[in-house]
Amino acid sequence: MPSGYPKKQVGHGPKKARIKKGDTVMVIAGKEKGKTGKVLSVSPNAGKVTVEKLNIIKRHTKPTQTHKQGGILEREAPFAISNVMVFSQAVQKPSRVGIKMLDDGRRVRILRKSPEEVLDTV
Repeated sequence: MPSGYPKKQVGHGPKKARIKKGDTVMVIAGKEKGKTGKVLSVSPNAGKVTVEKLNIIKRHTKPTQTHKQGGILEREAPFAISNVMVFSQAVQKPSRVGIKMLDDGRRVRILRKSPEEVLDTV
């Protein structure tokens, strides 16, 4: 292959994100560092997460058939997943997420800083 082409990656399938829609997260890097918000959407393959009322951008739009009113719209832009951590309400700190097997065979997400705090089923 010529050197100008990127190498094909083998074995890199869809990524899994342990952050889910509806989780409360804290931003740990970037201009919004230290702020918390609720997750609106997660795209694991792109490695992005959108958080409510954070990372607001101004979008200049033209009037179209669907959006009669053009102008400057404000909306949330996605963060990199690596820049957010799930926020633990119990200890008021960001925490990593782990998976725990229960006695009945269910898998649940837990927070590493406060293992008794169960997020939900996986």
